[in-house]
Amino acid sequence: MDPIGTQIGGYAPDFELPGTDGTVHHLAHYLEQSRAVAVVFMCNHCPYVKMYLERLKQIQSDFNPQDLTLIGINPNDAEQFPEDSFEKMKRFTADNQVNFPYIRDVTQEVAYTFGATKTPHVFLLNQQGVLCYKGAIDDNPQDSRSVKTNYLRDAIAKVLTGETIVPTSTDPVGCSVKWRNS
Repeated sequence: MDPIGTQIGGYAPDFELPGTDGTVHHLAHYLEQSRAVAVVFMCNHCPYVKMYLERLKQIQSDFNPQDLTLIGINPNDAEQFPEDSFEKMKRFTADNQVNFPYIRDVTQEVAYTFGATKTPHVFLLNQQGVLCYKGAIDDNPQDSRSVKTNYLRDAIAKVLTGETIVPTSTDPVGCSVKWRNS
């Protein structure tokens, strides 16, 4: 299945999805409360997500005081990949002390309309819900100390100051989204 994909400069699709915290998460509510929202399609079992998890938690910690909200969304088919079930997401959140909402896209519609192809795959929205950056978190999944370009951090900083983001898109690095067989 090839995702439709939200284009840079386009409005992100709204969503209302269940979170590991027991509440329903609505994108519109985050846009009302935050100056920027970083949606990260991720899952429990992907080795790239595991490599990036501490960096994502640090981004949330560093930018939360400036009104950034990072939201993790798991779109993977849990029938093919039981490790990505909602129950295991709850355990993943607790075991890894995830400091941002981690929510479930059971129908895969949100991932499809955003255009997610990998885990992790980042989509940065401004307060109006306009997609400003999509792609990779940085240029070195394996070694955080060897990162030369922090794509997501740089894009967040520019959204928060109203500056132009360059580049607006990079190729995400990770595992493929596990689409349901239809």
